[in-house]
Amino acid sequence: MEIPLARPDVGPREEELVLEVLRSGRLSLGPMLERFERAFAEFLGVGDAVAVSSGTAALHLGVRRLGWGEGDEVVTSPLSFVASANCLLYEGAKPVFCDIDPVTLDLDPEAAAAAVGEGTAGLLPVHLFGYPAALSQLEELASARGLGILEDACEALGAVDGAGRRVGASGIFACFGFYANKQITTGEGGVIVPIDTEAATALRSERNQGRAPDMDWLDHDRLGFNYRLSDVAAAIGVAQLERADELLAARARVAAAYRERLSDFDGAAPAGEADDPETLLLPCEDRGDEHRTWFVYVVQLPATADRDAVIGELAQRGIAAKAYLPCIHMMPFYRERFGFSGGEFPVAERVAERSLALPFFGAMTDTQVDRVAEALAEALRGDWT
Repeated sequence: MEIPLARPDVGPREEELVLEVLRSGRLSLGPMLERFERAFAEFLGVGDAVAVSSGTAALHLGVRRLGWGEGDEVVTSPLSFVASANCLLYEGAKPVFCDIDPVTLDLDPEAAAAAVGEGTAGLLPVHLFGYPAALSQLEELASARGLGILEDACEALGAVDGAGRRVGASGIFACFGFYANKQITTGEGGVIVPIDTEAATALRSERNQGRAPDMDWLDHDRLGFNYRLSDVAAAIGVAQLERADELLAARARVAAAYRERLSDFDGAAPAGEADDPETLLLPCEDRGDEHRTWFVYVVQLPATADRDAVIGELAQRGIAAKAYLPCIHMMPFYRERFGFSGGEFPVAERVAERSLALPFFGAMTDTQVDRVAEALAEALRGDWT
């Protein structure tokens, strides 16, 4: 039986609540959407949450709320899903990339500080693969330079930062995504955490074509978008939040099984414990009060390994794997628009060239993890001993 790269964990409760919505006749902007928002805010420990159609939509609305636009520069990571840079271009702002921490793979605070210039309006840190960024240091930088911050937590539901705060609950705009491979899913969907009630009101208007707060049918008092989350999707989200701790624990169990199995390989080590290019690097361990939540399980292959060949050999064994992620600045659109040629961000580029996402979802069995690990060892045997 094939092992997919990801698989959502949905069951009878999700079906029950989806049917409740279908039978209610309120498929959009109904009570289930409000219920999801309240449940999400309670889970996160914040006062409010505004649900939207995707994590990308949440990021876009966050950029608008911070007023970033033409002539503004925003410092962010080149190693991320492309939405964290695209959301800036939607409003005419310019992403200014800087290199990453080689251990956590998040934005390097020192590199971020060096990238801040006269045109810098803000910072957009990404909690990559669920590991919390150095938010306290970035907040200090933002405070010292008068910059805004937009937190991309789309991959990090349940993570805790170095200050002991749950990611997304630090009082700045924070965005989450609920695509089918995320810690919890709504199929498609997202949330932006507002900084105050005024921002929440504006966000709810902008997600719904700019309609006025009183929802008068023809009264659209600002530029808006069709970024609504349906009540059907919200119903899935409510069910997922009811067992969020269980879902997060299941993913942590699979990650621990991978760590145990892959650590048996000669030369394998967590990032930060080895810097030999011939090492199979595993995701880094938690540091201090920082606590990762598991979105994907990404290893860095030995530098001499042929990643495409490894992916192909795993596929022959019925195991999905994927190069994950490419650097944004090396994508054709960004190369052509901003003149990147490679070599600008050596740490991010090195990580991108070696990274491989293995099958990862909460319902994976130990037998499946063993099968993936054994197949990976076989695929690497010609390049790594």
